Amino acid sequence: MTLLSVVLPVYKVQGYLRQCLDSILGQAFTDFEIVAVDDCSPDNSGAILAEYAARDSRVRVVSLEENVGLGRARNIGLDHAIGEYVWFVDSDDWLAQGALTTVADRIAGATPDVLIVGFDRVHWDARVTQSGATKILAEAPDTFTVEQFPKVLNVLHVAWNKVIRRDLLIRLGFRFEEGWYEDVSFTFPIMSVAERISALPRVCVHYRQRRTGAITRTLGDRHFEIFDHWAHAMALVDQYSDRAAQIRPLLFARMMWHYLIVLDNSQRVKKASRQAFFTRISEDYRRYRPAGAYPMKGRADGLRHRFIGEGSFTKLRMLDQAIRVAKAANRARRVPVAKAKGLAKKARQSLYRGYYKLQLRGAVDENLALYAAYWYRGVTCNPAAISRKAQELAPGIRNVWVVSKGRTKSVPPGTDYVVAGSLPYFRALARARYLVNNVNWPNWVVKRDGTTHVMTHHGTPLKAMGMDQADHPAAAKDQNFHAQMRRADRWDFSITANAHTTIAWERAYPCRYETIESGYPRNDRLASASAADSAAVREKLGIQPHERVVLYTPTHREWLPMGTQVLDVEAFADRLGPDTVLLVRAHYFYVAADHAAQAARGRIVDVSAYPIVEDLYLAADVMMTDYSSAMFDFAVLDRPLVIFAPDWNAYQELRGVYFDLMELPPGAVATSFAELIEVFDSGAYASDRSAAARTRFRERFCYLDDGKASERVVRRVLLGESSS
Repeated sequence: MTLLSVVLPVYKVQGYLRQCLDSILGQAFTDFEIVAVDDCSPDNSGAILAEYAARDSRVRVVSLEENVGLGRARNIGLDHAIGEYVWFVDSDDWLAQGALTTVADRIAGATPDVLIVGFDRVHWDARVTQSGATKILAEAPDTFTVEQFPKVLNVLHVAWNKVIRRDLLIRLGFRFEEGWYEDVSFTFPIMSVAERISALPRVCVHYRQRRTGAITRTLGDRHFEIFDHWAHAMALVDQYSDRAAQIRPLLFARMMWHYLIVLDNSQRVKKASRQAFFTRISEDYRRYRPAGAYPMKGRADGLRHRFIGEGSFTKLRMLDQAIRVAKAANRARRVPVAKAKGLAKKARQSLYRGYYKLQLRGAVDENLALYAAYWYRGVTCNPAAISRKAQELAPGIRNVWVVSKGRTKSVPPGTDYVVAGSLPYFRALARARYLVNNVNWPNWVVKRDGTTHVMTHHGTPLKAMGMDQADHPAAAKDQNFHAQMRRADRWDFSITANAHTTIAWERAYPCRYETIESGYPRNDRLASASAADSAAVREKLGIQPHERVVLYTPTHREWLPMGTQVLDVEAFADRLGPDTVLLVRAHYFYVAADHAAQAARGRIVDVSAYPIVEDLYLAADVMMTDYSSAMFDFAVLDRPLVIFAPDWNAYQELRGVYFDLMELPPGAVATSFAELIEVFDSGAYASDRSAAARTRFRERFCYLDDGKASERVVRRVLLGESSS
């Protein structure tokens, strides 16, 4: 018999699922199975499960035809499990290294009915906090019952920190109930009937504190379901435990603690529902209060229970407010007065934002769409493609661009624009119904009710972004992840190029936006481009028909001094020969607002400031890059791609990446200058092998690029049509 069945209910966790599965399958201990229950997840979770099941026989997938909820999904997983023990792991958490070996050793030594394991809390901003459960579990006897070690009830009452003997569940017929707080009516009865409980005071589970999506951060009346689950728990204890009389007072104390935790959380119970929630607490207090004594923590708890018994919500609120004030005063005495950071900066900004705030009082202009790209560097990228399609499909919308003063000359004729920092700029920001950008608007921009913010992004991610940068200090110039997330909280829509990008953004930006997985609008032109289009661009750039064009697009490396080059461009151009034109496009971080492309034609042409990068793609016979997201766009053309990666090991370690580019390159790979020259001299860049690699790359990243991405976005955002 398999020792352990890991039951994994899966629903809308595409951003976290790989980490969870890898943490289990990568363990040294191997006598386990994963029973993954795809609860009709509407995202890419099902595809991820299928991928893992295809390559590892320990993964069994049960796919449900309708969404049944967490409790029923766990029950279905239990029905398919064959292990001696069952571990209900949540699919957005992950296991610590060595967890399975440690669990197996403890099972062998203690043969428990229930094994409770330690965990830590990993917060969305990368903070890790230790759980008080570890200390409690360290104090526990080798084996015990609830009444022998009552402190165990103070360990978080969830299923995922408990490994349970499967035949105990089958014998008693214990099942998870539906609804929120389903762990209550499962774990407390199981612990109450268990004759042998054992504790493992080691972090085995990394408990993800999600920024959005968790019920503990969801405001609504479904939190009233807690009362039904506690009632069911109490009934099951009475029915199945022959020690109910001793356990009831302990459970009552824990129940009241739980109720007050939920009531006191402003992110759970709505203000308008707090009185009704308190009334239910009072009813359960009178219904379940034991005749004798029960555990309480100090005088404050005694007063709370007294006011609950009296049914006085006002007295309870006054008590809690008094306690909060006393704690705040105590902290103020201990902590010196902090310096007010940023006051000078805010004072300066207030001068020109006063007009903006005044404009915020005016009505939203329902027919105004404001566009920007790359911090106002011009009319380009995904926003430009969307604005063009909007002119066609939504002619009633007025499209206005924000451009910096130094880039106004690059604005296409007939394009309506405002200059960043001007009064019309602040007015447009305050009044626009739609705000479309491929980067975030400034921190101070207010997300007004009735407005729609669209984040188009500006690349398919190879490198770690957003919250995923927390593990890679070299990755981000901006380490203020709270500020990053506040900016992302303004998004109503996030545009993605493919499932890979959708999954990455869900992890990197855990906010409440709708994803439009449409393909990148800027690539519509590439998807429908003809040979005549390429010839026209080449003529515009002064490139002769017989000349080979190599486009070089190096990326930025945060840990190197600004402008550091990893390729000797002059030497490379010398080796390419006289009939090759080398177009060099530096990362936009290196391009000043007034920078102009080199006017004279030579063997090397600086196109860093050329306003339309798609022109350069169409002109190129082959692209060479290192880790730039330009590779994903150029791949739409199905032309040769070369990866020059002399520092791949350093890049993936310092910057962080979402996949191994060496395992899935879009073409030929060179890791040294000599190899790079050989790739071009031998023609390997255009070989069948390189073409096959490019095909695999395109299948994963370019499958949505059909020339209609802009239309899909406009119809969903501006016309309000369903994305399905």
